[in-house]
Amino acid sequence: MPLASPPEFDAAFRERLLDLLKWRRDVRRFQRTPSPPGAIERLISVACLSPSVGLSEPWRFVLVEDAARRAAIRTCFEDCNADALQMQSPDRAALYARLKLAGLDDAPCQLAVFADHATAQGKGLGRLTMPETLDYSVVVAIHTLWLAARAEGLGVGWVSILDPARIAAILDVPQDWTFIGHLCIGHPVQEDDTPALEREGWEHRHARAGAVIYR
Repeated sequence: MPLASPPEFDAAFRERLLDLLKWRRDVRRFQRTPSPPGAIERLISVACLSPSVGLSEPWRFVLVEDAARRAAIRTCFEDCNADALQMQSPDRAALYARLKLAGLDDAPCQLAVFADHATAQGKGLGRLTMPETLDYSVVVAIHTLWLAARAEGLGVGWVSILDPARIAAILDVPQDWTFIGHLCIGHPVQEDDTPALEREGWEHRHARAGAVIYR
């Protein structure tokens, strides 16, 4: 059987891809408008096209729809966020307090993402010396989903101010699953190609030169 010819990614496509990367944002404010039917399932399918160490595909997705579980996650966030506020320096505390760091109240979809450390798929290939590559593989899947969502006009917010053990208990997942991130997904309140934390003065992007060394 002849090999299929790869598609041609021309200059116009590459320019559009760059636009997608520039406009991918960590969304913090969502409309309550429901996502189109089947959209989340479609995005998860795209995420599953991601590369993974040893073809292990360790990503596990939990769609959180139960109101009581959502409320428990919200409480977990409030507790962790209060602790984080106490750790801010005096000159940063006021700015931190006014940042909206979660879309847990408004985003129509909440998706918790885990790495299955007990998976036999992949037969351990590529993770003998770096077992954390299972987690890295799941992070790549999250980014793939993020870009696919942006291409459909949906925003994603990654809520990281959570206690992993509490989230695992709230969602009653297998013991060998490691919590990677909690995603809020929905239509953004506003679109912007500048990160919200940069707009708020929390941080700014740095030149590429500061991240590269040559040997």
